[in-house]
Amino acid sequence: MILPNKLNILDQIELAKAEEKLSKQKAKQLFDSGDMSRIEVGSFAGLCAIHAYLFGDIYDFAGKMREVNIAKGNFRFAPLMYLAQSLEHIDKMPQGNFDQIVEKYVEMNVAHPFREGNGRATRIWLDLIFKQEIQQVVDWNRVDKEEYLSAMQRSVVKDLEIKALLKTALTDQIHDRELYMKGIDVSYYYEGYSEFKTDEL
Repeated sequence: MILPNKLNILDQIELAKAEEKLSKQKAKQLFDSGDMSRIEVGSFAGLCAIHAYLFGDIYDFAGKMREVNIAKGNFRFAPLMYLAQSLEHIDKMPQGNFDQIVEKYVEMNVAHPFREGNGRATRIWLDLIFKQEIQQVVDWNRVDKEEYLSAMQRSVVKDLEIKALLKTALTDQIHDRELYMKGIDVSYYYEGYSEFKTDEL
C-alpha cells in the first residue's frame, strides 16, 4: 500500500526515493541549523518534533500519533487503544544512565508511535538523550545492520543484546558533524534506504 503523501506520488519506488532524499536533507538541516538544540530531550513531544521535522514535507501524519494498528513481520507494535497510555509511561521513565536510556529506547520502539519513519526518528531521539545525559553518542557506523535488527527484535523480551551492541559503539565525539551525517546514512540503511549520502544533499 502506498502511503498518501503531499507529493502525490503513486509509485512505491519513486516515493521511497523522494522520502529518502527530502528527509535526509531535513536531517542535515536539523544539525546544521542548530534546531537540534531546541528539541525537548527524552520526551514523546521531542520525538514528535524530530519526526515532523524530517517528514513534514512528505506526509500529513508527520509528528502525529498513528491512528492504525501496525505490525512488522509477525511482531505487533503497541495496540492503538493502549498507545497514548504507553507513551505517557515512557515519558516518565528515567534516563539518567546508559541502561535506563536504552530501556526507554526499547519501550519507544515497541510503542512505534508513527505510521512510518519510527526507527529513523527514534535513533536521532536516542542520541540526543545520550548526548545530554552521558555526553556520548552512538557511532552507528560501528553497529552492524543484521546484529542491530535482530537485537532490537529480541529486545522486547531481553534487552542485554542491544545494550551490549550500543555500548561498544559509544563515542564522546558528540559535536562531530561527519559522525552525525554518516550516522544518518547508516540509520536509513537499516531501513533499506541507501540511494543518497546525507552530506552530499
